[in-house]
Amino acid sequence: MARTTIDLDPDQYEHLAKLAEASGRSLRVLVHDALSEYLVRQPSNVSTNGAATSEARLVERRKLTPEEEADWRRRFEELIARIHSRIPDDVAPEEIERDITLTCVSNEVGGGYVGSARWLGVRLTDLLDRAGVTGAPDQVLSTAVDGFTISTPLAAIRDGRDAMVAIAMNGAALPQAHGFPARLVTPGVYGFVGATKWLTRLTLTTYAAEQAYWTKRQWATDAPVKTSARIDTPAPLSSVPAGRVAIGGVAWAQRRGIGTVEVRVDQGPWRTARLGPDIGVDSWRQWHLPWDATPGLHRLAVRATDGRGVPQTSTRATPFPDGASGIQEIVVTVT
Repeated sequence: MARTTIDLDPDQYEHLAKLAEASGRSLRVLVHDALSEYLVRQPSNVSTNGAATSEARLVERRKLTPEEEADWRRRFEELIARIHSRIPDDVAPEEIERDITLTCVSNEVGGGYVGSARWLGVRLTDLLDRAGVTGAPDQVLSTAVDGFTISTPLAAIRDGRDAMVAIAMNGAALPQAHGFPARLVTPGVYGFVGATKWLTRLTLTTYAAEQAYWTKRQWATDAPVKTSARIDTPAPLSSVPAGRVAIGGVAWAQRRGIGTVEVRVDQGPWRTARLGPDIGVDSWRQWHLPWDATPGLHRLAVRATDGRGVPQTSTRATPFPDGASGIQEIVVTVT
């Protein structure tokens, strides 16, 4: 099986650093500032990828070996020197900036291991095309600085979605906790198949030839994010005063968008919530519903329908092997 490999060494980061402007500042400056800060505050440990895109959970921490620490320092010092030199305009791939919600496969129904940000980088397809494709690959095997691997279906990358190698987040250089200096962002699939942090290598290969960390453990190879809605306020088991109360939260269905969100109080009818701004099919959507709350114990439930008219499933499922599902229901006390 022929393999195409892209090593994101300082030369590759140099190309990414040439991207034009990010929120009014040159990415060259942003990356330089971030690298300088990193070298000044070199940590004694680094987070490994795990299945999570949320740093609060499922992220192991271990101490860098002296060899790894020296390698990181060497790469970044070389990059700082290189990005000051003149680079021809035609070497840089086109930049893109997108609002994308990332979801961790370990997220339970109503859980918090999901987040949205504005990511800036280059399309993964552009990098693959520049490298050239040989053979008949069906996956991109991405490797992190610590050797951790993630498999992303090539079909998902080639279907028109804006999968990218990101180097900036919310108008600033990518934070170390989110994968500095570069990471994968693949909208529409769970993080364990498309959101590699601390990226160092991309390999076009096949699932038959090579398997990533979670693939070897029988997790799904193609894991599209399931439609889900979450209640953020009021909080579960909280107490609220009687009267007008806002029930609100977020809903997501990446690649499909959110069409409607409905809320049920106790065993009453499902009521349509008001949706916040629609900033794209790959980003979550806020919602809220005014509720005239009466004293007592109440159950609140929420469900979403995606932009294609397909309702969120009520069938309960655990995260393994391709994401949790079901309707969130919480209990609140009205005083």
